[in-house]
Amino acid sequence: MGQDRDFLEEDFPGKAERIETLKAADGHFARLAEKYRDLNRDIHRLEIVLDPDAEEELEELKRRRLLVKDEMAAIISGAET
Repeated sequence: MGQDRDFLEEDFPGKAERIETLKAADGHFARLAEKYRDLNRDIHRLEIVLDPDAEEELEELKRRRLLVKDEMAAIISGAET
């Protein structure tokens, strides 16, 4: 969970406690957090390899990560109101 938490804390500063609460209470949010972690891991692996043939795949992974991040942000914002 360490790397997962690092990514989430970096991308959602000041929301770590709220994220942990949501992950425990909301199965959908927990799955989004897992998907976000997996996408970050895959993106990181492709960036390390620096394979020009993987550029399209890398951009697709980044696009998918942004969609997941946006959905997570909406849930976090909704939970705070």
